[in-house]
Amino acid sequence: MTLTIEASRLGHRYDKSAKALDDVSFRLEGGKIYGLLGRNGSGKTSLLSILASFQQQSEGEVRIDGEAPYENERIVGQVCFIQENGFLSESAKVRDALKLAASCWPNWDSAYAERLTRLFELPLKKQIMSLSRGMKSALGVTIGLASRAPVTIFDEAYLGMDAPSRYAFYDELLKDYMEQPRTIILSTHLIEEVSDLFEEVLILDKGRLLLHEEAETLRTRGSAITGPAAAIDEFAVGLAILSEQKLGGTKSITVFGELGKEREKRAVADGLEIGPVSLQDLFVHLTRKGGEADERKLG
Repeated sequence: MTLTIEASRLGHRYDKSAKALDDVSFRLEGGKIYGLLGRNGSGKTSLLSILASFQQQSEGEVRIDGEAPYENERIVGQVCFIQENGFLSESAKVRDALKLAASCWPNWDSAYAERLTRLFELPLKKQIMSLSRGMKSALGVTIGLASRAPVTIFDEAYLGMDAPSRYAFYDELLKDYMEQPRTIILSTHLIEEVSDLFEEVLILDKGRLLLHEEAETLRTRGSAITGPAAAIDEFAVGLAILSEQKLGGTKSITVFGELGKEREKRAVADGLEIGPVSLQDLFVHLTRKGGEADERKLG
């Protein structure tokens, strides 16, 4: 079962002075893995909280499977939202937390939950308050995966895990997604680790949706170009420059947008080097403080 998510002119305020979300619109088809990226304070958690029915938006509309999610019993049971700081009582034991989760999501897979507890070596008899940060994260991702919710959201839920545990989670997520298709949203700062999982990427910046693209398309839209400074300056006319560095007579620029075959041929003829830009580097350049990149230049 896969559900479509739609947002139209979504806005949210926590007070009168600033908007956490401002005029955000998108459509997420069911059965894909989405990466939600943004700097701290960009509005990611506000957006995800609205999708998960934790709060109601101030403006605009949200639809999951065609229905508004807030206080909607049918939709609430189809969405699992896992955050790093958790939502479970600290005094509860791990096994009780799993029992509670089983009662919350109708698609819960008990056998899968048991396998994950063994994989992450979760101590079932211990209280959550006694767990390390890494174990609390492992409990969260176990619940998220075993929920088998048609919309499963992980909001930095795995930050506390060490590298081997995180990679075990990524492997498990991809394997389970292939076997049990659903809509998965990963909000993360560990972009380099998980970018290969993304099918589509959304970037929020200061509460606004900066872009929403297929991950492969986005990767091809960034280029690093290096060569003699004068040649670079001439070549860069008309390009959307995200950043530039100069060392002696050599200059390197990062540009956003497809160069096209003719520009690529010209670069080779001018002795310039063209290289790829990672998704993480593109994100950093697109959202850097004081940067000139905006929706008009990225369109």
